[in-house]
Amino acid sequence: MNIAWQKNKALQQRAFKVMPLGVNSNFRFWGEGITPYVSKAKGAYLWDADGNRYIDYRLGFGPIILGHADETVNAKVREEIEYGTLAAMTGELEIEVAEKIVKMCPAVEMVRFACSGTEATMHALRVARAYTGREKVIKFEGMYHGFQDYTLWSTYAPVEAYGNARSPIPVPSSSGIPKLLNELIITLPFNDTEILEATLRNVGEQVAAIIVEPCMGNCGAILPVRGFLQLIRKLCDKYGIVFILDEVKTGFRIANGGAQEYYRIQPDLATYAKALANGYPLAAFGGRKEIMSIIGHGVAQGGTFNNNKPGVAAAWATLTVLEKEPVMKTIEKRGKRLMDGISKILTEASIPHCMNGYPAMFSYAIGVEKVTDQRSWDKSEKEYYLALVDALIERGVMPDHDPREPWFLCYSHTEADIDETLNVMVEVVK
Repeated sequence: MNIAWQKNKALQQRAFKVMPLGVNSNFRFWGEGITPYVSKAKGAYLWDADGNRYIDYRLGFGPIILGHADETVNAKVREEIEYGTLAAMTGELEIEVAEKIVKMCPAVEMVRFACSGTEATMHALRVARAYTGREKVIKFEGMYHGFQDYTLWSTYAPVEAYGNARSPIPVPSSSGIPKLLNELIITLPFNDTEILEATLRNVGEQVAAIIVEPCMGNCGAILPVRGFLQLIRKLCDKYGIVFILDEVKTGFRIANGGAQEYYRIQPDLATYAKALANGYPLAAFGGRKEIMSIIGHGVAQGGTFNNNKPGVAAAWATLTVLEKEPVMKTIEKRGKRLMDGISKILTEASIPHCMNGYPAMFSYAIGVEKVTDQRSWDKSEKEYYLALVDALIERGVMPDHDPREPWFLCYSHTEADIDETLNVMVEVVK
């Protein structure tokens, strides 16, 4: 790093003494001496401990849909917390937020809240198992569904460890995950219809749920091939499987109704977090009334902070803004311009690449012309991508320091921000 970094380094040394890796989530650790520590964030910008300002394309890993410290959201939070921050009973504001989610998301008829995306997917899987009376789950290689033991398989491992694509080996993504869960998880390559169909012909009647992100939110924003999500819907109907659409990243980001609206797809259950509350802690899962109604009838789901007033108030304000203002259209316009601009810069520099994802949440793979799953994405030039990112950060543009993580846009990004980003990109590529 050529920019001033003394306070960042000093904070990291302090943090090393009291936090593993000096952070509260592994994803926030970039390495010793290069990990930034934030001092403030506003709109589309953040400032690190040394006062360096960045155009922020991380946005808290995606939750910031309106902009950091949005005035409308913060005002609603301040108003509501004057009446208390937590109670062991349900308030009207919670009901209103649930009503908004049901109204906006086509497949959601009933909803329950949680505090994180990990909790939302965990609860959805429990409900799916209870509803079907089965225990096996299918997930796709490279997809991330939170830090829960049941789905933290074949997420970050080297693809060489996955075995043959026709007979994949589930690989736990952490020490400490019970080996016995290997018997309950089936991992498959994303976008491979033949392998998915063949797998279900063998074990379809044993599978409780297929959980899938609409795009690979932690693997270069790889999109589904045409008809793949629809095939999952068809096969779930055929074998009596619960279709869980993990919208933790795409929900309230790529459309007001998320991927359900974008792809016109009807999952049985869907999970949300991230953009739901513009950076405040609130998550949700919901779906068909028939399935959700088993909660409380022999099926447990709860959490002390599931109705925390700051999160509920922030969600109420965020969803209200999404309903009233052209948030999605604005982000789509500017994000598409940024995607097209980056692609043009790379093309003019004769750098092979492919753009992936949506204008609100995109990435690009270097050195390859097409990626459809983690196995093909792994062939991209990830080190070169990181070299570009390092140079961008030095110049005040901050995507994530991880080639798997998408660039995110928010309503506060301006045309001038896009101009500056593209100008910096030209300089960096040269």
